[in-house]
Order: sequence, then structure tokens, then C-alpha cells
Amino acid sequence: MTLKQLENLIEIDQDITDESHGTYYDKRTIEQLLDNGIILLDKPPGPTSHETVAWTKRILKIDKIGHSGTLDPQVSGVLPLGLGEATKALGVLLYGPKEYHALGRVHSLPSKEKLSEIIEMFTGEIFQKPPQRSAVVRQTRTRTIYELELIEQKERLVLTRILCEAGTYIRKLYYDIGEVLGPGATMIELRRSRVDQFHEKDGLVTLHELADAFAVWEEKKDDSKLMAIIKPVELALSELKSVVIRDSAVDAMCHGAQLAIPGILKISPHLREGDVVGIYTQKGEAVALAESTMDEEQIRDATKGYAFVTKRIIMAPNTYPKKWRTKPTAPKD
Repeated sequence: MTLKQLENLIEIDQDITDESHGTYYDKRTIEQLLDNGIILLDKPPGPTSHETVAWTKRILKIDKIGHSGTLDPQVSGVLPLGLGEATKALGVLLYGPKEYHALGRVHSLPSKEKLSEIIEMFTGEIFQKPPQRSAVVRQTRTRTIYELELIEQKERLVLTRILCEAGTYIRKLYYDIGEVLGPGATMIELRRSRVDQFHEKDGLVTLHELADAFAVWEEKKDDSKLMAIIKPVELALSELKSVVIRDSAVDAMCHGAQLAIPGILKISPHLREGDVVGIYTQKGEAVALAESTMDEEQIRDATKGYAFVTKRIIMAPNTYPKKWRTKPTAPKD
């Protein structure tokens, strides 16, 4: 959670946070970030996403790293990585929009006007059948192309920018454009330039830069380069609405309890039933992902009941002290 998000929340109640537990999300040490941070990696063409993750594990000497959104071996670009507990938060990025820059070759020589006209036909909702070499069932499905821009055409080479729904096959999109053209079209190169709110202009890091930064920290105890590379996991949730809870509710949620009204301190404005939200401590640390069962007005008026259903716990248990009671067991006869 950013400070700007915190300022825009609606206050439901007030409380004081215990400074001896937890860490402000933007004050984590390198050791903490290695177990609760994200890296915006610039994946090179060649290795699979799995191989890229394996190399990153060896570079950082940690066991648990996950990625958001597989890239084919020959595709380069934005590959968000979650370190340690941060892997639990990457799921929110899987369903956000993706942006690609694709270079293709058309098998005829259409005018720029004709090509632009056909590209316009593929903007909006389209039907796609996954290619034969895919990991999903080959059934026709709909996907939305939000923006399809012809950046440059040089004879039969075509450079486009595509902003699309997750799960869109860009190679198949080029194939379908070629079918409408007549003689066909083939994608040559592809680069992913955006995953949800993360753009390549935000500052991607290469594997070589990551290895260099880690070596400088390990050998010279200089963490400045590595601190600039590893981001707080909370950035992955920045597009979601937010809920701030009491310290006393944190560990209960980490052990599976649902969030009740008395544990809520602040909420995002215009919260609606069914919204997926990020649950945070008063220090801005991500605790969990949850779905709202009430809207803003109901939460403000209620004094009891459960306002959210937990979907995914992010914070490790026992980060905050236990301040919740278990139900007493019935005495044995």
C-alpha cells in the first residue's frame, strides 16, 4: 500500500500500531525483501520462464521464487517475479491486461490504409482458438483486444502494439490477420511490455544486473543496487481496493479467521460487495487478499458480522502476536 492510498481511505475506527511487531512496507531490509519482495525482470529470449526462475534462485540463493504469466522461450520482456511469501500475491497479476510489441511479416504487400483497416477489425472482442502447441484445451474462446496500433510498416514487415486481455495468443492474432489479408502473415518477434500495472518503462532488471547487485551486497555489504531492484510485494496489489485492520486482527487472519467488522479501521471509498481487496496492517504490510461481502455503507453502519471472505493469505503467521481467543473445548465426561 502506498502512502497516497492510505490517505484516500475512509476511516471506520482508530487504533495504534505496536512498533515492536511488523515492519513498515517501505522500510524493509534486504533480508526481508528477499522473503517478501518482487522483481520486474526483463526476460531474455531463449530460456523458458521456468529456467529463468531457476537461474534467479541460484543468483539470489533462495529456494522460493514464482513468476506471473509464462512467456514462451523466444519471447522477451516483463516477467514479474515474487520472492518467498510474495509468490502468494502474484495471482492478482495473471488476470490483468497485457501489452506486447510484435514484429510480423505479411505475405503480400498491402497498402498502409488497407492494413490499418484490417487491424481495426481485430480491435474489441475477438474469437480465438489456441494453437496446437498450447497448454490449454483447444476450444474457441473470446478475448478482448483493447488497443491494436500499427506503429510502422516497412514493405512486408509490420510492427504493432497490442494491449489485450490475458490469455490472448499474439501469434494466432497475426495468423488470423493474415487470413483476412489473403496470402497470410507470420509473427517474427514478440516482446511483452506490460503486465497489468507494471510497464517496462518502470525499470526492468536483467539477470546480469541482478547478479551484479547481489554480488556487491554479498561481498561489499553495499545494498543500494539490490534495494533499487527488489520492490515491496504491496506494489503488486496497488490496483486493488484496500482495507486496513487492527494489529489484533492480523495473526487471526494469518491462521485462517475471517475478517469481522470490529477488526476494520479503514476502507477504500466506493467499496462494493464482490470487490477483491488487499488487506493491510497499519504499517501498510499486505496481509491477505479477500472478497467483500458488504458494500461501503453496510460496513460503516455495521457493528458485527463478517465483511470479507479470505481468498489468499500473504503474510506469514506469527508476524504479529496472537491476540485472539480459541473456543474452549467441552469438558470430557
